Amino acid sequence: MGTTQAGGGATVRRLLLGSQLRKLREARGVSREEAGYSIRASESKISRMELGRVGFKERDVADLLTLYGVDAEQERANVLGLVRDANATSWWHEYGDVLPTWFQNYLGLEEAAAEIRSYEVQFVHGLLQTPDYARAVITAGCQGHGVGPEEIERRVEVRLKRQDLLTTEHPPQLLAVLDEAALRRPWGGPELMQAQLDRLLELSELPNVRLQVLPLGTAGLSAESGAFSVLGFTEAELADVVYLEQFTTALYVDKPAEVAEYRQAMDGLAADSLSPERTRELLHSVRQEL
Repeated sequence: MGTTQAGGGATVRRLLLGSQLRKLREARGVSREEAGYSIRASESKISRMELGRVGFKERDVADLLTLYGVDAEQERANVLGLVRDANATSWWHEYGDVLPTWFQNYLGLEEAAAEIRSYEVQFVHGLLQTPDYARAVITAGCQGHGVGPEEIERRVEVRLKRQDLLTTEHPPQLLAVLDEAALRRPWGGPELMQAQLDRLLELSELPNVRLQVLPLGTAGLSAESGAFSVLGFTEAELADVVYLEQFTTALYVDKPAEVAEYRQAMDGLAADSLSPERTRELLHSVRQEL
C-alpha cells in the first residue's frame, strides 16, 4: 500500500489559500483589478490565484493582506504559512518537459480529490490503464507531432504514477463509467486488450472503485457533450470541479449551477449503465470474444 502523495496536499493548500484570499478581498469590497494593481499584476492573475491555479509569492500575499485590512499578526502568520505548503514541489514537476501546464493543474486536483466521478467514451480511464494500453494510446495520439520514443515513455510513466493514488492509505472513491465502445476499440491487438480487460476486472474489486459500463445501444443522452470528470473534495471550503479535456487544453468548470448539471448527468449515466456485477460479466464476455 502506498502513501498519500505530497502533490495533492500542496494543491489543497493552494486552493484553500486562493479561496481565503477571495473571501478577504470580497469582504473588504476590493475589485480584482484593484488587487492586481497593488501587487503589480493583472486582474486575470488575481483570478488565477483565487482559483488556486498558480503559485504564490509570499510578498504578494503579504501585500494583499495589507490591502484587505488583515493587520493581526497571528492571522497574517496563518495565511502566510499556507504559502510555503502551497508551493511545495509535486512529483510531476520533474515531468514538466512533457506535461502541459493545464494538465499539471489536473494532476494536483486528481490527487487532492476525495471523490472522482468520470465518464469516458473513447478510452479506458487513465487511472485504470495497463502500461501497454497507455503506451498504445499515447503513441497514437503523438503521431505526426514529432514526439520521440523517450518522450512517449515519460508520458506513460506519468500515467502509471497517477495510478498509485488508488491504493494509498486514504484513496479517493472512483466511479468510472465507461462506454462499451471503448472496450471494443482494438488498441494494439487481442493480447493487449485481454490484459487490459483483466486489469479492469482486478481493479473493479477494489472497495474504492466502482466500474460501470454504458452498453452499446443505450442513447446516453445524459452525456451528449462527451467525456468529463467531476472532482469532489473533503474540505468544506472547496467546491466541486468539472474537468473537460480538449485537444490542446482543458476547461475547469466550478460555478455551482453548472457543476450541478454535470453531477446530474453523471447520475443519469450511472443509472443507465450496467451494475458493477453485470459490468464484470460483460468484461468476461468481451474478453472471450477476442
